[in-house]
Amino acid sequence: MLHVNRVRKSFGKTEVVKGVTFSVEKGEAFGLLGPNGAGKSTTISMICGLLPYNEGEITVGGFSVKDRPLEIKRKIGVVPQDIALYPTMSARDNLLFWGKMYGLSGRNVKKRADEVLDFVGLHDRAKDKIETFSGGMKRRINIGAALMHKPELLIMDEPTVGIDPQSRNHILETVKELNKEGMTIIYTSHYMEEVEFLCERIGIIDHGEVIAIGTKDDLCNRLSGGTIIKMEVNVFKSSLLDEINSLPITEKVIGNEEEKTIEIFVNSGHQALGELVTAAVKNNVVVSSIQVQEPNLESLFLQLTWPFTGLGGMNL
Repeated sequence: MLHVNRVRKSFGKTEVVKGVTFSVEKGEAFGLLGPNGAGKSTTISMICGLLPYNEGEITVGGFSVKDRPLEIKRKIGVVPQDIALYPTMSARDNLLFWGKMYGLSGRNVKKRADEVLDFVGLHDRAKDKIETFSGGMKRRINIGAALMHKPELLIMDEPTVGIDPQSRNHILETVKELNKEGMTIIYTSHYMEEVEFLCERIGIIDHGEVIAIGTKDDLCNRLSGGTIIKMEVNVFKSSLLDEINSLPITEKVIGNEEEKTIEIFVNSGHQALGELVTAAVKNNVVVSSIQVQEPNLESLFLQLTWPFTGLGGMNL
């Protein structure tokens, strides 16, 4: 369905996408993760034909984004992070507008608007203005607008930001159902549990490059430390982080001074607990709690993309 091959994009002298390559199969749900400024949004904009790329090639359904931009746009539905609706128009009128923008007309666009309102669970609010909706309801109509033309590929950029848990669950179940029906999904989010719930494969992008790609299990097996130990301490000291760094069991340390927490990636599991507590005592630091967890997507993401360890030290 989608192939991104060695794509590069520069703004002036700054290269923000550096040879990105990945593919998404037809009917797949693919997660695209990355910290702010990693190049995710630029990559998505190039896939949609909103930004030209300097080098490489992007194809959707076998068509080149450069050579067949209008055909590509008919195949794609985009759910942006910002609400793309007219607040003084009703939910139904918003859907009718976007449907007509995609070339639907007459009975077809009206029928499709009713189908979409049913699908997102807001048919009873069809005549109400968007400005009267809650954040979660606006998000659901935002998704509905992208579905009006029955796209083959749906790209969702942080679709659950700032909404209540009930609306969030409704959106996730909606996306899951769309994927079960055969729609190809690209999903970006800062919520790792959403990506784990929805996506078969995940790509991680940082500093304009794809640094990891695979299933959740494939990616978690790449962790350089088999276990993560999280310590909460009464005071955050660089001397403690330095000592933990020097331990043979330690693969990587990530400290959060504001929250007074230290995450240690270790290769010996529970055997490391004694050494870590001893290091804390030597540095006159009280450990208020300690947790041991198996590798997960969030810990991998932190290990691959976290720019610093401790109080400004470089990644180990």
